[in-house]
Amino acid sequence: MKMSAKRITQETFDAAVRENIEEFEMGPEEAVKEAVEQFESQGVDLSNIIKMAPKVSADGPQEPTHDILQALDDLQESVARSHPQEVSAHLTRFLEQCKQHKASRFLAAQKGAYPILLAAWKLAVASDQGLLLQALNALSALTDGQPDLLDTQGLQLLVVTLAQNADAADLTCSGIRCVCHASLKHEQNRQSLVKAGVLPLLTGAITRHGHCADVVREACWALRVMTFDDDIRVPFGHAHDHAKMIVQENGGLKVLIEAAKAFSDNPSVLSELCSTLSRLAVRNEFCQEIVDLGGLGVLVALLANCSDHQVCEQSCAALCVLALRKPENSRVIMEGGGALVALRAMKAHPAEAGVQKQACMLIRNLVARSQAFSQPILDLGAEALILQARAAHRDCEDVAKAALRDLGCRVELRELWTGQKGNLAP
Repeated sequence: MKMSAKRITQETFDAAVRENIEEFEMGPEEAVKEAVEQFESQGVDLSNIIKMAPKVSADGPQEPTHDILQALDDLQESVARSHPQEVSAHLTRFLEQCKQHKASRFLAAQKGAYPILLAAWKLAVASDQGLLLQALNALSALTDGQPDLLDTQGLQLLVVTLAQNADAADLTCSGIRCVCHASLKHEQNRQSLVKAGVLPLLTGAITRHGHCADVVREACWALRVMTFDDDIRVPFGHAHDHAKMIVQENGGLKVLIEAAKAFSDNPSVLSELCSTLSRLAVRNEFCQEIVDLGGLGVLVALLANCSDHQVCEQSCAALCVLALRKPENSRVIMEGGGALVALRAMKAHPAEAGVQKQACMLIRNLVARSQAFSQPILDLGAEALILQARAAHRDCEDVAKAALRDLGCRVELRELWTGQKGNLAP
């Protein structure tokens, strides 16, 4: 197993830079470069370290004043004085620093930024929506990649804030972004948010703000995150249960399909919607519900009318799920021209491995239990396109072979090992 990279504190790095200046008479920039090379040669991960050259005066190198910490100190003082205007100004500074580099966010978290932002958040709730939006944006930036920062109080306050400001698109968008950051690779936060009632707020946001692309994108992303099983710290997650709740208790499939109709000319939103549909189609009855809601026709139309490679990939992925072991769905997809537009997508995006892979999987699923479709698909030029995908993209090797096999094409199978002594074939 790969060993975890070593870590050091910001103070250790700053001390090494200072030593290079004082002991080895290096200039500030050279001292920083030397410190970086020194630690990296020892296998230290410096991705969470701010690499800033200190100012040097007649008295020697000064202690570095990291802007993120200065902004945090000023924010803490203004919150303590309950001065909304000052809090607003310092939140702006803090957010700007957080956006510059993840090392700044990491250092701020180490120095107690979360409880300070929580206090600012509570002050903002009692003040105005503008300040509340700033507080949410700052919290979202801080927790990006650091979901452990959020405690039960913060998670509950997040859900309450979303519920109380459901009509405000900008606040909803920022709040949902916080939900995403809190939930990625953090199963306990996901479960806590679901228990607190976040799912109807997410589907409700798509319905309420159906005109706002940013809200729909963020809400789709958050719904998908709720179905992830990406936290290695827990043996079993609730991904399947959350998907069921989104569909059965919150009408998630209908919400997404209606939104897809509304954003038919927006590739980035359509990609998110299709990807989320795929994540929710985890049971046969859910696939059937998508069909009953007219989802197959919507997906085929999207694939036919949109040239953006990400939408093509996600549309193929969603159709692939619906065609799996479902001959009747395969018939509907074929009659709607699904195979033709999938092959056109392959031809239009030969360099996009994701499009090639998903299209191959779709073709395979269409014919796996409906052999009568094989010849019509071959007549469209499928074999040559699949062979091209197999040759161009390593990730397509297995799915391309499966598609060719189920289409009835000759597939060359290499025998990698015969049981004889010697090396594996290259």
